[in-house]
Amino acid sequence: MQSLSAGSQLNLFNAFGRCRLVSSTTLRYLSSERRTMMWKMGSKVDATNMESLFLARRRNIPNDARKGSMHLSQVHVQNDHLLEHGPLNEDMHLPLINKSHEIYESIDYIKNILSSMDDGRISVSPYDTAWVSLIRDFQGRDIPQFPSSIEWISNNQLSDGSWGDEHYFLAYDRLLNTLACVVALRYWNVHDDKSDRGISFIKDNISKLGEASTEHMTCGFEVVFPALLKRAKELNIDGIPYDAPVIQDIFDVRDRKMKRVPKELLHEVPTCLLHNLEGLGNLESLGKLEWPKILKLQTPKGSFITSPAATCYAIMETNDQDCIDFIQYVVKKFNGGAPTVYPVDIYARLWAVDRLERLGISRFFEPEIKSCLDHVYRFWTEKGVFSARNSEFCDIDDTSMGIRLLRLHGYNITPNALRTFKNGDEFTCYVGQGFESPSPIFNLYRASQVSFPGETILEEAKEFSYNFLKQKLDKNELLDKWLISKHLPSEIKCGLEIPWYASLPRLETRFYIENYGADDIWIGKSLYRMPEINEERYLELGKLDYNRCQAQHQMEWNHMQQWYEHSNLEEFGVSKKELLLAFFVASSSIFETERYGERIAWVKTNILSNILSNHYYSTEDSSEQRTALSTELQNKHGRKWGYSYTKVHRLIAILLETLQESTTHALDRTGVDVSDLLLDLWGAWLKKLTGEGDEEIEQVELIVGTLNICGGHISSKDDKLSHDEYTTLCRLSNKICGQLAEFKNGNKKVNDAKRTKSEIDKDMQLLLKLILHPNSSCNLSKDVKQTFFVIVRALYYKAYFATEQIDSHISKVLFEKVV
Repeated sequence: MQSLSAGSQLNLFNAFGRCRLVSSTTLRYLSSERRTMMWKMGSKVDATNMESLFLARRRNIPNDARKGSMHLSQVHVQNDHLLEHGPLNEDMHLPLINKSHEIYESIDYIKNILSSMDDGRISVSPYDTAWVSLIRDFQGRDIPQFPSSIEWISNNQLSDGSWGDEHYFLAYDRLLNTLACVVALRYWNVHDDKSDRGISFIKDNISKLGEASTEHMTCGFEVVFPALLKRAKELNIDGIPYDAPVIQDIFDVRDRKMKRVPKELLHEVPTCLLHNLEGLGNLESLGKLEWPKILKLQTPKGSFITSPAATCYAIMETNDQDCIDFIQYVVKKFNGGAPTVYPVDIYARLWAVDRLERLGISRFFEPEIKSCLDHVYRFWTEKGVFSARNSEFCDIDDTSMGIRLLRLHGYNITPNALRTFKNGDEFTCYVGQGFESPSPIFNLYRASQVSFPGETILEEAKEFSYNFLKQKLDKNELLDKWLISKHLPSEIKCGLEIPWYASLPRLETRFYIENYGADDIWIGKSLYRMPEINEERYLELGKLDYNRCQAQHQMEWNHMQQWYEHSNLEEFGVSKKELLLAFFVASSSIFETERYGERIAWVKTNILSNILSNHYYSTEDSSEQRTALSTELQNKHGRKWGYSYTKVHRLIAILLETLQESTTHALDRTGVDVSDLLLDLWGAWLKKLTGEGDEEIEQVELIVGTLNICGGHISSKDDKLSHDEYTTLCRLSNKICGQLAEFKNGNKKVNDAKRTKSEIDKDMQLLLKLILHPNSSCNLSKDVKQTFFVIVRALYYKAYFATEQIDSHISKVLFEKVV
């Protein structure tokens, strides 16, 4: 269980600082009390009564509050002990809010990236470029067919004589790239000085292969490196330590691996062996390659599992025109160079969308995201997908990410493709994989949480992936075969500690900003980077937007404290800690700056409904209060009360002002007067509390209805509320919330708690299906349905985490600026 640090406590103390009215230019709704004086509640309301109500409320406000500044007591979030501390100064947030030009520039820049993805952007591989340069002139002349590849090699040698990733040293990558480039230069007898420096680098660093982590061994290294050494020997390249013990070890690993490979498998189905085709020629264990059969396994673009190096080898052996067309396309695209894999159109789109969503900035790119996912869905197969379209070879990493994102965006997708990667009780990245790595299994775990009822393959995937990742975490074995990222361990740790049902959008974003790897490196045959995925501008925009939203949330929190004091909510049994929790959950779920009206409506509806259900509708002697509340709400206005009016009358005034405020916000944003809808919704809920009427309106339904009305998703009483689908969602959401309350407050026995948790998760799966599964007969909009999940997920969060953990989240999400 986490405990609050001193820093966290201090930030939470700041949460209850002095409150000042905020300038109307920075937060429009803070002038709502004056605007609502002229607003008409219902068809006809006397303006004098409205003004009297407003003035009566102001008589109970201290003088300094009327001037726009007042001191509020501090609350220690662990025990509600009152402390004094300084204010949250909204003026300090103005520079953050005024960074709009930087945000717009970043948005435009990213839009350009997303709209011009084509086959994906990826860094050039010296290894694959060297293989391209080895192709001889198709007319039979003694010159390279692609001289620009030789030029690329000449221009990209590093200062130490090697070729490879300039900013990260990995022995497998540097030695493979360097040996390949040396072979290419010596093959054409050009740039002797550069090849000599490359040979010196190999000689000085070959021993580092014995020290390198096998988890980071580049793909097929034990197959393709010996093949290059053989070519170097045939070219009589001196100075390379061919007999070094570490090289003999690599040959031994290759021989053991190839003995396990059935020869017929290579020629019948696309496997990872095709990706390393250039290392398989003349191997005794495989015999002679049967090219007519192998050529049938090409991708539609002419490559072998998107590998330029493997395709170059096929050209040298067969002169196949489809292979030639592919390499010509690649060389032209990369100005003489060649990446380690291409295309990467599926991978680039999926991971870019995932990055934008986890950074909390996807709302700026909805058309571009739809285009990306339409592209992925267009090329989806029953076996899943690979990094490139139209590939018979698929992997669990891309397939898992595809299932998750496509399902969340309402595409008709099933998880059955995952059966391709199931072997007994385990899952593998691809058929024939020797050992599993954390990053693909983490994406499998993330996909497994977006499951519908009866999808046993996702239940099995969830059990396997969670246990696999937990074991890796416990043993600190998180080096990855496919990815070099210093943030991967903490990303996986957060993913396991905060399951998707129990997360909140701002909470996920806050942690992911810290774990975002702008300098992540992918491992193929050589190291590579993907600008559309680990793009620095994504992170910059994520931080700017987060801080801007956080600044507004803090100003809104000031407003909520003012409301607390003015309404004297302490008298109704509401603590500031309770108010802070309600505000945190709302602002972490609906965080967009323009949706402030919905946030405020959520918090106030939550607080007021708690007061009513806990204090005025829970005792037998409150019938007069119940009647008064219902009558005044039906009258749609408040009386001209003075200092002597009762608690119930004050509660009526608070409720009516809240409805006025919500209506004004909705009118400002949507242009629709929703006053009658809100009054009817509250009236139905109050009748439910008194046992009157046939309708059963639980608190979750009240909040969902309020958000859908204030958000403009429901504009008339018959618009959505009476539909069967809406009723079904209401009943299921009410059921889940009842189970969550039982899980949080009862079921002290371990077995009972597990059984309740299992029942909740089954109902959550059904709720997800009702919300996400495309249904042509459903009359509810995506926004209306999503609101149910937003509210239920927030309640799941509150039930799942202990108070100390929630306090830590509040401090981090609401009050710690991202730097």
